[in-house]
Amino acid sequence: MFKGFMRELFSWLKAIVIALVIVFVVREFLVTPSIVKGESMLPTLQDGDRIMISKVTPIDRFDEIAFQAPDAEENYVKRVIGLPGDSIEMKDDTLYINGTAYQEEYLSDHKEAVFGNSFTENFTLKQITGEMTVPDGYLFVLGDNRPVSRDSRRFGFIDEDSVIGDVVFRIWPINAIGIPE
Repeated sequence: MFKGFMRELFSWLKAIVIALVIVFVVREFLVTPSIVKGESMLPTLQDGDRIMISKVTPIDRFDEIAFQAPDAEENYVKRVIGLPGDSIEMKDDTLYINGTAYQEEYLSDHKEAVFGNSFTENFTLKQITGEMTVPDGYLFVLGDNRPVSRDSRRFGFIDEDSVIGDVVFRIWPINAIGIPE
């Protein structure tokens, strides 16, 4: 009777340890949950949204990423605008990357709500960072809610090593579950 109990207890402990190891590995190396704080990514992501961040997805232009803030003791979520080697300019609410104009579809509805005002002030990379292009190993990021976002216009480039991962899925609120724009 006692041996049977000990076998059962050992079996349960082994299952729990294996489950904890799997959770640790997945969370540490593959994906991790996070909570959006603030309004800098409106309307794409709302304050309080629960998101999943992939630590293995390659980072591309216009991806939403989470990273360790260079100017605070927290993590930020912003959109990647400039990759290493890119020149960036904003002129009359139009984004230019390497001289090519880009339509930022993810901003359309929000821009219309701010009708009559400039949504993103004019700037060149040289004016705000002193650099002509994004240096190797760094990214240039902007929030979607440009009038209020603390982003690369304020704190400069972010180190690629500070990137936690790519925002791949929103898990809360229920009515907005899915892949963010």
